[in-house]
Amino acid sequence: MKKTGIYIGTLLLSSGMLFAQGEMDAYRYSQLDLNGTARSMSMGGAFGALGGDMSAMSHNPAGLGVYRSSEVQTTMTLNNTHTNATWTGTRNSENRTWVDLDNFSYITYFPTGKESGIKGWNLGIAFNKVKDFNRNLKSTGNPGVSIGDFIAQRTTREGIYLNDLFSDDSYSPYYNSNLSWLSVLGYESGFITPKEDVPKNAVYRSSFSGAPQRTAFTMTERSSIIEYNFSLATNISDRVFLGATLGITGLDYRMASRHDETFTGEDYGYIDNNLESEGVAYSVNLGVIVRPIDALRLGIAYNSPKWYSLTDYFYAKGETYVSSYISQPKMEAKTPLGQYAEYRLRTPDRWIFSMAGFIGNFALVSLDYELTNYSSMYLTDRQGYAYGDNKDIREDFGLGHTVKLGAEVKLTPQFALRAGYILQSSPMKELLRNGGQEVFPVGTVSHFTVAEATNYCTAGVGYRFTPNFYMDLAYIFRIQNETLYPFSNIYAENGTAELKIEPSDLSINTSRMALTFGYKF
Repeated sequence: MKKTGIYIGTLLLSSGMLFAQGEMDAYRYSQLDLNGTARSMSMGGAFGALGGDMSAMSHNPAGLGVYRSSEVQTTMTLNNTHTNATWTGTRNSENRTWVDLDNFSYITYFPTGKESGIKGWNLGIAFNKVKDFNRNLKSTGNPGVSIGDFIAQRTTREGIYLNDLFSDDSYSPYYNSNLSWLSVLGYESGFITPKEDVPKNAVYRSSFSGAPQRTAFTMTERSSIIEYNFSLATNISDRVFLGATLGITGLDYRMASRHDETFTGEDYGYIDNNLESEGVAYSVNLGVIVRPIDALRLGIAYNSPKWYSLTDYFYAKGETYVSSYISQPKMEAKTPLGQYAEYRLRTPDRWIFSMAGFIGNFALVSLDYELTNYSSMYLTDRQGYAYGDNKDIREDFGLGHTVKLGAEVKLTPQFALRAGYILQSSPMKELLRNGGQEVFPVGTVSHFTVAEATNYCTAGVGYRFTPNFYMDLAYIFRIQNETLYPFSNIYAENGTAELKIEPSDLSINTSRMALTFGYKF
């Protein structure tokens, strides 16, 4: 099992505090959605060997070399996320609907006039939304364990003495770099209390008697990851296409959650968490497409890691009411306002292998395979010192495999039908997905989700109004199953469970309608 003890990991150079960035944060910011134009998304994003589409800049930039004219295009989407949560037999549903401008690109073509060799150069600039964080989640149930039990056991494990959990006007333990923020918040807001029969007061229990009769967990996530791409590609004798992209990525993530427990009588407790993450990254994509015969194209691309510099802003509040504490039944506490953490994240790199076959000008079929090593995610502070969380990343994550299949049929020179499918495996190892591995809390945020495989089904149509002006429409349906843990199970060194909670099962279905307008000149 993982080593116990104080495990927080992020040095806040500006304030001297600790606020950990964990493996789940690294994974959240390393994921990508199906993105691009309506045409590419309707074909499952399998464009690694096809090219001729702005989505090539984010995947295989050699695809820009296929262009024989300049182009400007934009894509808008209508999105809906429907989340079903089932917890100890109780089912809840939440919806979120929004409209977005997903991308805009400009590609210019410079022919050289040569019949062989380098026949042309293409320059492309674009912004492209590669990940959305937009969902509402509500889950209610009776899991039989209180978050107070979790905080008490973790605080006991970390060997935190009672004197270190006190605060007054001149001292706040939230600034003590040797303490877990969740332990401090849990004690100050009344979730935990020391066991009276322990002389050194380093062993704790939940302040509540018995398990909660009802637990409710709510969460909202917002915002996105947007890439700004600058690409260059060339065409060599219509047989070899080479391309490169410099990507600058902006991340903006906002999360608000509430863990609410009610007990017999008037007793209750809740913890509110708010987290805002923002940052910038840079990356490089390199690619090549080879056309050995007219009916076949083969592609290979390398997408480098994204090197992020990130800042987290955080705030939490806890409150309890314990009627047996006659002198002070109600207690509340909150973290200091305006605090933040600065750190760096290296996401995993990605290899993309592609092939596409053509049946004249009538039809085409394309296939992409993407390989991503999520165990290479890496967290450091701003000075480059590695976090202990990197050991957990190596233990809990492995390879991610994505297979994309797409097809297009032109019923007339102006009208085309398209369809696609994506299967994306989970890079989380089985022990983590099954709740058999501890996940250490990040600051005061104890909840996390683990993911199973993701499936996409896509379809679309395209219509060319004139030789220059076209419109594409796509429908994307995404199916994702996850498991929500309000806090981690806790295991002894011999592997036996010291604290075990029944998680909530999530079924997340996302529907997207994408509309692209383009003009070639």
